[in-house]
Amino acid sequence: MQLFYAADFSAPEYMLSEEESRHAVKVLRLTEGDTLHITDGRGSLYRCAVASAHPKHCLVRVVEHFEEFEKLPYRLTMAVAPTKNIDRYEWFLEKATEIGVDTVIPIIGEHSERKVIKREREEKVITAAVKQSLKAYHPRLTDVTPFAEVVRMEFSGRKFIAHCGETFHEKSYLASTLRKGEDALILIGPEGDFSPEEVELAVVNGFEEITLGKQRFRTETAAVVAVDMVSIVNY
Repeated sequence: MQLFYAADFSAPEYMLSEEESRHAVKVLRLTEGDTLHITDGRGSLYRCAVASAHPKHCLVRVVEHFEEFEKLPYRLTMAVAPTKNIDRYEWFLEKATEIGVDTVIPIIGEHSERKVIKREREEKVITAAVKQSLKAYHPRLTDVTPFAEVVRMEFSGRKFIAHCGETFHEKSYLASTLRKGEDALILIGPEGDFSPEEVELAVVNGFEEITLGKQRFRTETAAVVAVDMVSIVNY
């Protein structure tokens, strides 16, 4: 299945962008009558037929519409500190999209070495992963947000903070404490971890302290492990 992403998709006919038209006609060699799939990133998947195979403005016509295609039974928000090596953060974005995540918040803490990201570039990484893994939901990437702002934000599900330091309460193993169908917000810190003061602030604001196992992970690895654990719990 060839999947295209178009946030502004409208039925019953839609004109692909020049870039996507070129990909469809020149690279995939699609012609009139061939089928392709398009998602708006909000759960709708459209099976379309090529109506006009022009390499700059390819017109498609909707044949079938699937709503809430492969919708996950939970909502997961990952607040993850950008890594010093941005390639590692992009790897996390790609894998989290493949496994299943709703929102990613680049969080900035006391020990953060990277405090800016190129959001347009990271959006492209996510979009490429959506298309590659055939997802109908495009994860939302927020602006870079300070730690204190994230821990105080409203969230209706359970809130967790993963860290390697001393605990204020007993840590729970994420895969054992999370229950199927629960929405979750998970904080993953920078290379230097969260500070004790940050952990305390999170706990005061209703976050549960968690561990992801006995191994010591890099930031991006810990984030992917957490996303995978949530997926496995909900399998």
